[in-house]
Amino acid sequence: MRTVLTLVYLELSMRSGAAPICAHGQAGCHLPFLADLFDRVIKQSSRLHGISSDLHSEFEQYFFPSKNIFGKRKCHTYGIITPDDKEDAQRLGRAQLTEVILKLLGAWGGPLSQLYWSMSQDQNQDFNINSSNKALEISGMVHELRDGVAKMAEKMKLFGVLGNTVSFVSPESLVPTSAFPFYKQRELDSLDHHDLLYCFRRDSNKVKNYLRILKCTTLPGLDC
Repeated sequence: MRTVLTLVYLELSMRSGAAPICAHGQAGCHLPFLADLFDRVIKQSSRLHGISSDLHSEFEQYFFPSKNIFGKRKCHTYGIITPDDKEDAQRLGRAQLTEVILKLLGAWGGPLSQLYWSMSQDQNQDFNINSSNKALEISGMVHELRDGVAKMAEKMKLFGVLGNTVSFVSPESLVPTSAFPFYKQRELDSLDHHDLLYCFRRDSNKVKNYLRILKCTTLPGLDC
């Protein structure tokens, strides 16, 4: 009952723009509410990465069982500068890290929709009935996760732990036009599918890790 009353109080305080976030749990602290938002998006990002990893593995086993895939993959998100490791991400700052997360998620809306459509049209039905459903699922999850992170960022601004420089910009403005590859120009084949799945698995893993780091730098001491 006490927990319920605390959350109700935090929600009312949030609407009025009252108490700032605090580090040691003083009365009026927004920490539990913000921690819950982080837990939700982190859980969603982990599930998203898990599904994308499964789909990528299934695709490789079906089409490239020997994994003898030639050529260097060039992901369309190469223009988004991301931290190299955990320490680099921690040094980046909350505002910049939040923006990187939003950029990565925003850049995948179009490619995942195209991937689903292309898979659903493919003649390899033994594989693609299930895989196209997974592609559709992760496409929807990306939109939901990006909306969730954007809303969380707005709460962080309201609570005074994030500056006003982070904005919910349109996906088209996130990546230079020159970075968009074949998926906007022609129909996709199996190798194109593989490259997109490989790149998305990589980027979804980045998002998952960056969200965890963002939580730890924003709310230190909470399972970090």
